[in-house]
Amino acid sequence: MSEPVMFVDEGLGNTSYLVDLGGGRALAVDPFRHPGRYLAEAERRGLHIAYAVETHLHADFVSGAGELGSLGAAVLAPVASGRRDGVRGLEDEEEVDLGGLTLRALATPGHTPEHLAYLLSDGRRPVALFSGGSLLVDAVARTDLIAPEQTEDLARALWRSIQERILPLPDDLPVYPTHGPGSFCSAPAGGQRTTTVGRERRANPLLAAPDEDTFVKELLGGLGTYPPYFLRLRPVNRGGPRLYGPAEPVLPRIAPRHVALLQAGGARVVDVRPARQFAAGHVPGSLSIALRPQFASWLGWLVPGDAPVAIVAGDDQDRADLVRQARNIGYETILGELDGGIEAWRAQGRPVEAIAVTPVERFEGRVVDVRQRHEYEAGHVPGAVSVELGSVGAGRLPSGPVGVMCAHGERAMTAASVLAGAGRRDVTVLTGGPGDWSRHHGSLDHGP
Repeated sequence: MSEPVMFVDEGLGNTSYLVDLGGGRALAVDPFRHPGRYLAEAERRGLHIAYAVETHLHADFVSGAGELGSLGAAVLAPVASGRRDGVRGLEDEEEVDLGGLTLRALATPGHTPEHLAYLLSDGRRPVALFSGGSLLVDAVARTDLIAPEQTEDLARALWRSIQERILPLPDDLPVYPTHGPGSFCSAPAGGQRTTTVGRERRANPLLAAPDEDTFVKELLGGLGTYPPYFLRLRPVNRGGPRLYGPAEPVLPRIAPRHVALLQAGGARVVDVRPARQFAAGHVPGSLSIALRPQFASWLGWLVPGDAPVAIVAGDDQDRADLVRQARNIGYETILGELDGGIEAWRAQGRPVEAIAVTPVERFEGRVVDVRQRHEYEAGHVPGAVSVELGSVGAGRLPSGPVGVMCAHGERAMTAASVLAGAGRRDVTVLTGGPGDWSRHHGSLDHGP
């Protein structure tokens, strides 16, 4: 078997795979929603995608297995997932003959109750393990996505899954996880996306735990927050998401007066321009989420999944990427973009607001750090108040003028736009991060 082709979603921190099965056929593992990249790569290699395999019901992205299934692939998934869109459900230890290669399902509950890992063998030996959300690089996937009362039981199940089903496999067996660096599904992990069984046996800090109780304590103690959209995508994937086909998505144009009417009717206006452009002038009440690989994560954290959304974009931004990212986490109501951008809005005499920006090293005043908890604890400006970006709208910020900071400025601008939408006018966005501050003012504080 040749090395699988990796498809990485840097923003969501996930990896999917395309495997050449021989004979002009390919297998896709945990594919993302838009099928275009898989089809293009398969065509480039002279392959057709014969199988699409799911390791579990994903909470962090909408599965693309159904899209590939509609184009002729046989879709395989855990029978316990209860998928209702024509998939073949697999039981523990069930094997599928792929023609020269065999795929064996391994029940590995923990990250989710129905989770399967897939062992690919060539008739003589195993050649690859697709571990989904069980064994990751330097980590394992979180177990708190189902229900609070199940979290510890699932953590214990994950310990047994790894110890009994995965670690007995050969040390040199390549492991291809779905979740990786940047994924909210996992504890913080390193920069590698693939590994081997032996490497994880030796180096994975959670597997160094001497017993199940210690493993559970360390795993649950390292979990951070996650976007609320995670709570609605498992049912979406179970029922079978809407199919769009392989065509590149487009973003319709909406006249300024219609954007104003939509906003007045409850639609969200999301401005995806770079943070400084938003700061210089934006539609009042709009939310700043700069278009970058992390766009979908923050859209899913801050905008309700059923809210209609109108976009404000810059001239050179990739509209298709924006829509793909939104659909990948289940946003079906991206209505279109403001025709002519903010300039057309201004030209009609409509109001525009601005937000103050200053470099972090020049700011004197109270600092609010909106990074994730583990980032804050790794090093922060002395005296900075920690309020994660996902919580800034919950009234947890101190009163009075504040400077909002993150690592570079994008999340800080998002936080400031949330606060401006709630009526606060005493917020300054700090560009740069703790490292920039420390180079001018001294050492950072660490810990909670």
